[in-house]
Amino acid sequence: MKYTVSIEIAQPRERVVELLADPAQLPKWLRGLVLHEPLDGVHGQVGTTSRVVLKMGQQEFEGTETITRREPADLHGIPSHTVVHYDRELVAKGMWSAARERLTEAGPDTTLWSSENEYRFSSLPMRVMGQVMRGSFRKQSRQHMLDFKAFAEQGVDVRDAPG
Repeated sequence: MKYTVSIEIAQPRERVVELLADPAQLPKWLRGLVLHEPLDGVHGQVGTTSRVVLKMGQQEFEGTETITRREPADLHGIPSHTVVHYDRELVAKGMWSAARERLTEAGPDTTLWSSENEYRFSSLPMRVMGQVMRGSFRKQSRQHMLDFKAFAEQGVDVRDAPG
């Protein structure tokens, strides 16, 4: 299963990249995050593996994330025409996924964030669930982007949201 979601954020690209790259900011916008801890390497750097635990409703999901691409390596002073790439893979029981993030300057104070997502399921029950819940995967990706947008533009912290 593959899909792409995009959103414009009313912040300069360098600020958006800075917020996305800072592990201390993750709990503020990544709804359901229980844990994101590096197992090997430095957060956000290519090759780093991390243990990730997310809570969705009453279910907890645990997997291992690997950063597979980060270009440019230095996220400061990026020329306006350069596309920032940040790719990662997540492996969990019965599932593999990849997220390929692209951040482009849409204007002097606007960033376009495009996220191409791919999921593969290794067991029949997981493949069936993937087909049945296809829209839920896209909806969750979109919600994470909307939460990040609210955080980046207005300082909204998902941990303060009711529910």
